[in-house]
Amino acid sequence: MWLHRIFAAMDFPKLMLEQWPLLLFILLCVVLAIQLFYYLFFFTRLAFYKSSNVNNTQTHAVSVVVCARDEAANLAKNLPGILVQDYPTTHEVVVVNDNSYDDSRYVLEELKKEFKQMNVVELTQEAKMIPGKKFPLSIGIKSAKHELLLLTDADCVPGSENWISSMQNAYNNNTEIVLGYGPFHKKNGLLNKLIRWETFHTALQYMSYALAGIPYMGVGRNLSYKKAVFIRQKGFSAHNNIPGGDDDLFINAAGNKHNTRINIDKDSFTLSEPPTNWQQWRKQKQRHYTTSKHYKGLHKFLLALYAIAHFLFYPLLIATAIFFSWKIALIILVSRWILQGILYYQTMQKLNEKDLFPLFIFFDIWMSVYYLIFTPALFRKPKPTWK
Repeated sequence: MWLHRIFAAMDFPKLMLEQWPLLLFILLCVVLAIQLFYYLFFFTRLAFYKSSNVNNTQTHAVSVVVCARDEAANLAKNLPGILVQDYPTTHEVVVVNDNSYDDSRYVLEELKKEFKQMNVVELTQEAKMIPGKKFPLSIGIKSAKHELLLLTDADCVPGSENWISSMQNAYNNNTEIVLGYGPFHKKNGLLNKLIRWETFHTALQYMSYALAGIPYMGVGRNLSYKKAVFIRQKGFSAHNNIPGGDDDLFINAAGNKHNTRINIDKDSFTLSEPPTNWQQWRKQKQRHYTTSKHYKGLHKFLLALYAIAHFLFYPLLIATAIFFSWKIALIILVSRWILQGILYYQTMQKLNEKDLFPLFIFFDIWMSVYYLIFTPALFRKPKPTWK
């Protein structure tokens, strides 16, 4: 009863008007607490991860599946890197040529003469009501002879001749899915660094979540799973109407804390040519964000909360410094940067992205702009084609 009288006597609108600088500081603390949760609960798992790949002599028969549409130049450039893999056990490379109008067919015919382990599937008709890459990828998986599937794209090349060996070595008795890392080639210029930073930051999230038992996505540039998982999930039938998502939506549905592992062995990486201009990169990222809205509710909540906290941090920090206490704001900023620096440095070492570390403060600030630019893509309808 007495509490009711106290609250009734208080004029909250007046109190908030008088104490709004304190309110800004409290909001900053809430946002900081959210970020600390992600850094300490999720990101430390990858930063201090020690690989426990199975070190035995057992090897599995592997089917590498590559889908291509009008990729003659990339096939000629990158496919030999897959075909010359140093892998002693039975393996094949299944290439699905999806209605190409360029010289892809002739490139594949020439490669087939030299590499007998390559099987080519020619598609000459479009799949009705199944936009994007999912139909050709499904055909490639169904054509694969072996249980263990290793997926990559035509514009990707393995970072070493031990790519197949490293990825299959990540499997143990309970593993059905292995999430790999697919960075972009290092080039000169700020755009290349922004693209590689975003790729690194995405990997930091999806690999850390997987280590926490909450796998939510993988990247088609470097992804492995068993055919049994594909059959159990009825392929991509749950989201066949969506052009994208053959990688992230599939893992979102099929992955769990028991069947999913990551692989950050440097031999397991694949490398891709980065977009050469802002417009290409923007289209690429918009395609990804149009699928992320179909993630499970928990995944969407965790990703959205992290993005919102990141977006709000610097505006609230500046407001706190101006209207409350610049000393407290500075202590918060420096402490956060120190923690980020430790986590980013450890993770960049593992993912071979150390050259990005000197700019991590710039990239951290840039991410606030990044979220502002790409959030509208969540509400756009994706284009029906994958090329």
